[in-house]
Amino acid sequence: MRLLIGLGNPGPSYQNTRHNAGFLFIDQMAKIYGVQMKNESKFLAEVGRVRADGADFWLLKPLTFMNESGKSVSSFCRFYDVDVDDFIVAHDELDLSPGIVKIKRGGGAGGHNGIKDIISSGLGGDFWRLRIGIGHPGDKRKVSGYVLQSPNQQDFESIFESIERVVAARQKILQSKLDDAMLELHSSNPR
Repeated sequence: MRLLIGLGNPGPSYQNTRHNAGFLFIDQMAKIYGVQMKNESKFLAEVGRVRADGADFWLLKPLTFMNESGKSVSSFCRFYDVDVDDFIVAHDELDLSPGIVKIKRGGGAGGHNGIKDIISSGLGGDFWRLRIGIGHPGDKRKVSGYVLQSPNQQDFESIFESIERVVAARQKILQSKLDDAMLELHSSNPR
């Protein structure tokens, strides 16, 4: 795995919203490895490089706002010749409860505008996704407001705990042992 991507929206007003679960994951990875994320305007992103534990990979947080994430991801992948087999996209997932995290490869966007934009950017849909559960408001008309709000304390703790479990499984992800990581994470999800 050469690239870990976290989706979110830039700026302090979005920092702790449900939609920024992908950013939260990248921030935790940067913290674990002591990496300072830097603004790279040519990629419209914050970027950090990790060389540790026998691994050499990049962290990427697109700063384009969610609906245009594909611009950042595709420009980075083209510049560094990163194939769809070699990156994973962490994003918030309405269809999973807070505390649930799942890995899958490929598929459609499932209504997620960041994923939709990455697919339409020329990369296609056959990439790995790290789906971080944020729960659903129960009414599809309330979704856009819901994802742009901060979760309550209990939901935030559940989301953060699920990200910590992914960070603990990072070696499997970085070694592209995604089936093993999937088994570990899916079996540790709360019931």
